[in-house]
Amino acid sequence: MPRILQSKGQKGSLKWIQLLVNQSPHILNAQVKRNLGLPENEEIAWCSPKTEDDYAEYRDQAFIDLLGIDLVNVPLKEFWPSRGPQWDGLAKSNEGNIFLVEAKAHISEINSPGSKAKEKSLYRIQARLEETKAYLGGTAEIDWSASFYQYTNRLAHLYLLRVLNNLPAYLVFVYFVNDREMDGPRSKAEWEGAIKLLHTYLGINRHRLSKYVLELFIDVDFASGSSI
Repeated sequence: MPRILQSKGQKGSLKWIQLLVNQSPHILNAQVKRNLGLPENEEIAWCSPKTEDDYAEYRDQAFIDLLGIDLVNVPLKEFWPSRGPQWDGLAKSNEGNIFLVEAKAHISEINSPGSKAKEKSLYRIQARLEETKAYLGGTAEIDWSASFYQYTNRLAHLYLLRVLNNLPAYLVFVYFVNDREMDGPRSKAEWEGAIKLLHTYLGINRHRLSKYVLELFIDVDFASGSSI
């Protein structure tokens, strides 16, 4: 189902991204604009997860439709089989910039399992991941559908939007700090160490889309004004 309703998050990244988008979007927006050097007056509107939309998360053609964009050169259905990435957050600015969000609250979330797709779907996924890896200049001889798959399939979708369809898309990883309930990292440095290992394993420490991939570190005390 391309639109997945969510209950109000009680813990972890689900809880924090919902609170951030619905109660403190200015914190998220400020970090996005600062990291990208966007003008202060550029407005970022969050499409999901919204309280009034049952905190729904979107995938497949539904996320494309929600953002109001067209993939003219390579449509999503030609690029990836159904049941693709389910986005933790989606946003678009008044200048047309597109933001695809993945949120994490503890390091173990990074080590996602491999694709569960079967036969033809898996073959398509592997082919697109290899295409993405080649474009990025990935050096590791590993199967991106089996290792850190959640990370690699997000990169592939950035490649689809940014490279194949010439859209001003950005992939935003939001790493929450000080989530004591989930025993998450207490500092930005802890996250950066884990991310460096991930990049090294995948062979993409620096790549052709690096400047379109944001890593934001936000303290879970943001409700009281704290951020990193």
